[in-house]
Amino acid sequence: MDSRELAFAGAAQQARMLVDGIVTAPALVELYLDRITRLDRELRSFRIVLADSARQEAGIAQDRLNAGERLPLLGVPIAIKDDVDVAGEATTYGTAAHGPAVAQDAEVVRRLREAGAVIIGKTAVPEMMTWSFTETITFGATRNPWNTDYAPGGSSGGSGAAVAAGLAAMALGSDGLGSIRIPSTWCGLFGIKPQRDRVPLAPHDDAWNGLSVNGPMARSVEDAALFLDVTAPGNDFVAAAKRPPGQLRIALSTKAPPGLIVRVGKSQRAAVEEAGALLRELGHDVVERDPDYPPSGVYGQALPRYFRGVYDDMKTLPHPERLERRTRAFARIGGLFSDRRMNAIRGSESEVAERIQSIYDDVDVVITPGTALGPSRIGAYQRRGAISTLTLVAARVPFQAMFNVTGQPAAVVPWDLDGKGVPTSIQLVGKPFDEATLLSLGAQIEQARPWAQRRPPVS
Repeated sequence: MDSRELAFAGAAQQARMLVDGIVTAPALVELYLDRITRLDRELRSFRIVLADSARQEAGIAQDRLNAGERLPLLGVPIAIKDDVDVAGEATTYGTAAHGPAVAQDAEVVRRLREAGAVIIGKTAVPEMMTWSFTETITFGATRNPWNTDYAPGGSSGGSGAAVAAGLAAMALGSDGLGSIRIPSTWCGLFGIKPQRDRVPLAPHDDAWNGLSVNGPMARSVEDAALFLDVTAPGNDFVAAAKRPPGQLRIALSTKAPPGLIVRVGKSQRAAVEEAGALLRELGHDVVERDPDYPPSGVYGQALPRYFRGVYDDMKTLPHPERLERRTRAFARIGGLFSDRRMNAIRGSESEVAERIQSIYDDVDVVITPGTALGPSRIGAYQRRGAISTLTLVAARVPFQAMFNVTGQPAAVVPWDLDGKGVPTSIQLVGKPFDEATLLSLGAQIEQARPWAQRRPPVS
């Protein structure tokens, strides 16, 4: 296997190769560090590369491998989104307003290290994770390796670009309103938003008033399942990904929640139609049916929690005056939602969830487009304010937020390329706590329609 193919082999395959002695952990880290040096000057997927500590961790991992120790990710390089704490490094949240280096790993990072992962760097995010593009005044613009004129998505845009370009085996993302699923869509990856509280958020529990979760962005379903197994032990998600899904009842829906002005693009609509045809061929019972979204749409639940979440995060910063003007305006809106109002919104969540999830009385999985349109051009929103930016980006990504409100799992499966050479996807939305079905179905689609062999132009 040549070096480029090794870089794209994925976390699970690399773990097996390390055990078999086909590659050493130091050699694997050096391969990625070399690729980052050559390619990331154009992409800017990493906010910081932890070259020295990664080399040290790889050497320790190799000693453990040589001693016969076996851990699920021993020696595998993983990238961490820069809203998650890594000991000894600042968590910048994409802003100059951040505080000093943190003393301890976040719990999810601790669990990845416990499984043997080598932390290779921290990936770029939009300021305070607010947008579905990854551009900041402080750290610059992150570009999509499939077409560098366009964004990779956000807010886990750096994680998406890094994995897509073969700069890390897998990456940690977080998802408050689609921030795993959006960049996974536009970067051609399998990304899954797990059930709320499945993967630990500590020390930032209940981020964005319960909207946010941590999860994997990966080249394959198996890689994502492996991530979930080591960060949420006791579920055996890898076994679920290897099981046939059986005959499922699947609903196709291209309807966006009320309140958003949405046009679903030709490529995105075609992905759902083609997926329906494929799934019928695979023996599933496929119908067209929409979830019963509440009339208030995203305005009654998702947006208030989103605005207030950014406001609460801003209050923790030592230098909020350094935030970009648009972010300060966004946070000020969040401050208008009182604790009493937020308690009422949180208290009505179960009613909203029950309404949306009533479709699962008749189906097992709902499929929507991954996004309504492709990503924005680099710099498209530079001179816009908070509300105009939000209005424009929401029209591209309307299919994510309500499932953050309900907390149920949702994943995106790579599908095709649009007219600009940017990937499209379909979104699989499962019943509460049923990641296993999404992994099983995702793996079946992956086998029928492989995507992991695709390489972006910048790779």
